[in-house]
Parts: sequence; structure tokens; C-alpha cells
Amino acid sequence: MPTILTIEDDAAIRQGIVDSLSYFGHTVIEAGDGDAGWELASQREYDLLLLDLALPGKPGLQILGELRKLRPTQPVIILTAKGDEQDRVAGLKAGADDYVVKPFGVNELMARVDAVLRRCPQRPKALASIGFAAGEVDFERQEVRLVGGSRVELSEKENELLLYLARHAGRAISRDELLSSVWGLAPQGISTRTIDMHIARLREKLRSDQIECECLLTVRGKGYMWATAGGDDET
Repeated sequence: MPTILTIEDDAAIRQGIVDSLSYFGHTVIEAGDGDAGWELASQREYDLLLLDLALPGKPGLQILGELRKLRPTQPVIILTAKGDEQDRVAGLKAGADDYVVKPFGVNELMARVDAVLRRCPQRPKALASIGFAAGEVDFERQEVRLVGGSRVELSEKENELLLYLARHAGRAISRDELLSSVWGLAPQGISTRTIDMHIARLREKLRSDQIECECLLTVRGKGYMWATAGGDDET
């Protein structure tokens, strides 16, 4: 079942959301203010975010704006008070997929949650291995098996990085998203040089004597992408 992150400062409303989602089988992560909410939103894996806009600490609209840069396809439903039409409009313009007006009933909440989850891309499934032109990556054994029979060991972080890229094959992933999702670090003010170094080492390990690996691409101005064939030019 989907995992849902709820950021809501009203304890009674938040508990009602948690109870309702849990009753219908969802896994729930929760936060009661904007700062704790942003830490979860930027670092944890989840399928849907329920986001209150009027939060202590980091404002909801700021969380939404920064999340859209970090995870452009992350489904988000904003929670707003009945009279805050301006906030609803601002939230939708900032990239929210839907909104729920407080107070709301369980049936309405679940209907909107189900609708957004249905129309948004599903979270990629875990991979045990993936093939490419020069061989195969075995994520469980943390190794690359190349054409010709040679094997190359991957470090734990190289394996995690390559797995994340492979799970999102065909999508350019920003360095900020990789820092957050693979390293578990907030991207603000942190150098992304370590990502570039890991990518360079992976390209060396994915290269065989007979075949050049062309599946780990640099997409100019966007980040890195795993592709089985074709793609943007590398830098």
C-alpha cells in the first residue's frame, strides 16, 4: 500500500488524518511543523504528500516550491481552510495536484487521495538486477558482470546511486535529488562534487574492453539519467 506523508500543525486534524489513512491500509509518516516536515519531505521515500499551508517554521508554500525543484513528479495535495481561496490558487500554481478544504470528511479525503494516486506515476519498484550493453548490474551482490566474464565490485554508495538511477530510468535526476534520496542530505549549500566523482567511477566500472557503456548519461542543465539506449549527449 502507498506511503503518505502528512504535514499538519493542528494535532487533532493530523491525528484524524493518520487514523483515517491507517484504517484504509496506508502507511503514514507525520510532522507537526514546517521544519520537521521539510526534513521528511526532502529525505524520505513516500507516494503522496498531504501539506498544510499555514505551518509554524518553514511555510507550506515554500516547502511545495522547493519540493517541486527537488522531486518534480511528487504527488501533493494541499490542505487549506475554507476561506483561503488565495492560498488554494497559490498552491495549485506552485504545482499541487489537488486540494482539500478544512474541515473535511473521511470520505472526501480518501476520494481525493485515491484520485491523485491513480493519475500520478507509481513509485518505481525495487530491482534485483538490470542489463545493459556491456553486461549486467547485480544490485543484490553489489557487482557488475561484464561481457567476457569479468566482475567488478561496487561500493555500497555506488550501488545505491546506480539503483536509484535505474529505478527512475529515462528521467533526468538532479544532483539535489540524488543528494537527498541517496545520501540523505539536504542539498542547500552542499557541494555536489561527490556525486560527479561517484558517476565517473561508475562509468569506469560499467565499461568493458569490447563495449563502451552509453547508458549512464549526463543531461545538460538537469543532472544524470540511466538509459538503455540513446539519450542526451554527455558532457
